[in-house]
Amino acid sequence: MLLLIRLVARLPLPLLHVLGIGVGWVMRWLPNRERHNARVNLSLCFPGLDDRARERLLRRTLRHAGMTLLEMPACWLGDRQRWLARIQADGMAEHLQSKLAEGRGLILAAPHLGNWEVGVHWLAEYAGPLTVLYRPPRQPWMEQVLVRGRSRGRATLVPTTAGGIKALYQALRRGEAIAILPDQQPKHGEGGVFAPFFGQPALTMVLLGRLAAKTGAPVCFVFALRDGGRFIAHWQDGDPALADPDQQVAATALNQAVEDCVRVAPEQYQWTYRRFSIQPEGRPNPYWRSHE
Repeated sequence: MLLLIRLVARLPLPLLHVLGIGVGWVMRWLPNRERHNARVNLSLCFPGLDDRARERLLRRTLRHAGMTLLEMPACWLGDRQRWLARIQADGMAEHLQSKLAEGRGLILAAPHLGNWEVGVHWLAEYAGPLTVLYRPPRQPWMEQVLVRGRSRGRATLVPTTAGGIKALYQALRRGEAIAILPDQQPKHGEGGVFAPFFGQPALTMVLLGRLAAKTGAPVCFVFALRDGGRFIAHWQDGDPALADPDQQVAATALNQAVEDCVRVAPEQYQWTYRRFSIQPEGRPNPYWRSHE
């Protein structure tokens, strides 16, 4: 697998996109978990679309999922400066620096939208030093590749442990930026509350709200959308309700902000992720089907 990742990382971006579209085509026509997850998510989150429109969105979603999958090794192991040169972020650096100048630190919330890996490179370059929270993958070798790839530049990765959370607070108190993926479903025991996401109850992290409430750090949502051979950076300031002491209010504001980001380019969101697999008591897991 490491050899395959290294080989993929050497391929030019246009070829990666062609191959990624091919991967998306395979996912569309062969039964697989990713297609099933995406179809369930789109059905839940876009009930107003007719079947034909939803299938078109599914087709575009799987294409972008394939491209993201093949871009990741290149982002981790490829020439970092070449990736930075592909990002168009007019005015974003100045906006983030103005937030950091307030001296309270800065919480960067980066949803699974577009290419979040290339976004980490950009943020570490222009908003660094940057402390990035990550959930360790199950495979130790994969964790080594991920940490090495994301840690280039002025980024420091910390795991979702007590020590990692402590490092986030310390970075904010130093007036630095931190980055969090705000739309990961918390694992059992990690802490979370159910809040609406596209009208569906979703177990939502409370960590971001606690960080904002305890440190006074502003929150900014950031994402980089794929646009041919380049990536266009977007950002939006977080609602003050993200720091509300009521965790339910804060989580609702968090999911609404992520939803606003996703609606900019819904086909580039990671709909293959089982965002709703944990449900409130009495509600079934919507993904429980052996076949489509």
